[in-house]
Amino acid sequence: MTARPAVSKLLAVVGASIASLALAACGGGSEGTDTAADASDSSGALSHVHGLGVDPADGRVYVATHTGVYTVTKAGKPKLVGDSRDDFMGFTVTGENTFVASGHGAEGSDRPGNVGLIETKDAGRTWTSRSLSGEADFHSLDSAKGTLYGYEGGRIRVSSDLKSWEDRATLEALDLAVSPAGDKLLVTTADGVAASTDGGRTFGKGAEPVQAYLSWPAEKSLFGIDPSGKLSGSADGGKTWKQHATVPGGQPQALTAVDADHVLAATQDGVYESVDGGKTFTELAPLAS
Repeated sequence: MTARPAVSKLLAVVGASIASLALAACGGGSEGTDTAADASDSSGALSHVHGLGVDPADGRVYVATHTGVYTVTKAGKPKLVGDSRDDFMGFTVTGENTFVASGHGAEGSDRPGNVGLIETKDAGRTWTSRSLSGEADFHSLDSAKGTLYGYEGGRIRVSSDLKSWEDRATLEALDLAVSPAGDKLLVTTADGVAASTDGGRTFGKGAEPVQAYLSWPAEKSLFGIDPSGKLSGSADGGKTWKQHATVPGGQPQALTAVDADHVLAATQDGVYESVDGGKTFTELAPLAS
């Protein structure tokens, strides 16, 4: 697959770093999967991170990658959850032991090239197809107030039951985040962060700073990470930003904030955690080079 148009435009602003990430992310499960899996198994390092999350049931950190979903801790080697080696793309935690995701079936599996929307209710051990199997590849997913928002095929798609979808705005974006109240949707674009107040039907113009990924765990705690790995926070829904710290490892691959203090970020060389609102970070797990 080729990089999405949004990524290509973002490159014009910030250079080639995001393009390489997008191309790796879009690679699917049929090429390079075994090599990446072998690297993870042999070195204890993850590869190609596409999503991060924390299960509210037990506080475990989950990492969605090109070769499956892993749990990570500071004290141990990343551990594959279940036996799926699928390429997990869009990924978000929606409840205790409950995650939704998208991506590509692993080479040799019985899953399609585009798995559509899948869901687990046992913390990633098993996954069930919910909709759009064989059709859709969501690269970003987020939820609020029982509604799931996704970015797929250059458009915003919305579902309240994980089965039927309403297509809304068509635009070039890289990531999305919905407010905890569900009344505002943000996307990252080449021009900056663009906002929608009508559920993703229409968006205003993008406003700087340019961010690569967003996460919005509380109304007054919105986080963004730019293409160089600089983390910022906003207390007013993205109108103004305050820079916190640069996450080690530079170019980002994923960002998830659990609350105002607990922030997870994946960069080129590792998965990092902050427990002080993004002021400082420590490594949870390395990434294979």
